[in-house]
Amino acid sequence: MLNILVTGKSGRMGQAIIEAISQNEGANLGATHDAGENFSLALSQADAVIDFSHHTFTRTVLEEAIKQQKIVVIGTTGHSDEERAFIQEAATQIPVVCASNFSVGVNTLFWLTQKAAEILPQSQFDIEVTEMHHKHKIDAPSGTARTLLDILNKVTQTSYEKDVAHGRHGNIGARKPQEIGMHTLRGGDVVGDHTVMFAADGERFELTHKASSRMTFASGSVTAALWLQNQEKGLYDMQDVLGFKD
Repeated sequence: MLNILVTGKSGRMGQAIIEAISQNEGANLGATHDAGENFSLALSQADAVIDFSHHTFTRTVLEEAIKQQKIVVIGTTGHSDEERAFIQEAATQIPVVCASNFSVGVNTLFWLTQKAAEILPQSQFDIEVTEMHHKHKIDAPSGTARTLLDILNKVTQTSYEKDVAHGRHGNIGARKPQEIGMHTLRGGDVVGDHTVMFAADGERFELTHKASSRMTFASGSVTAALWLQNQEKGLYDMQDVLGFKD
């Protein structure tokens, strides 16, 4: 039985993860934590921590997890380059799963996006990415969309900084040959919609995933924690957990 600490217990994701733990026979809610509470004490009562709180809290989670040699699952998005570098550094000392999305369906979307980009040449197919989330989401584009862009940039040998166009406005001229469009929508209570479009003369190919419940992410994070307890120190993602990597 894996005892898990859930951070951000009062938040929507925190509550969903607590419910997901209760539904998994291999997991137990060892402790919970909210801002202002003693994180070190809470972590001492668990074998693993699942953190979906805020990217600025990630360093605290990892530093304490290293001290206590606990495993960490990070679902927070919006990390800075410096914060991402610290995650990589911490993973040299403890096992860490860090993923922009813990849904099985979304990770299938990641895999299919890579395959589609390999099959459909950018010389013929223009690539556009759209994502929509609820009105309370604070980072844009979403972590999932950023992962999709990273996949597309790698396959097409393009650059996120130079070739990704975040929306379009005004007299911008014709579309650049290597451009990848990124469009962010916010409104209502949308849990998460993501689409990757490959548009050519005479045809259009689209890959879409729509989430209707946070439980798909919560259950995936618990699955990741259970998988991680049998792994060596290192940095993993949900593609590793699900066995999607070659």
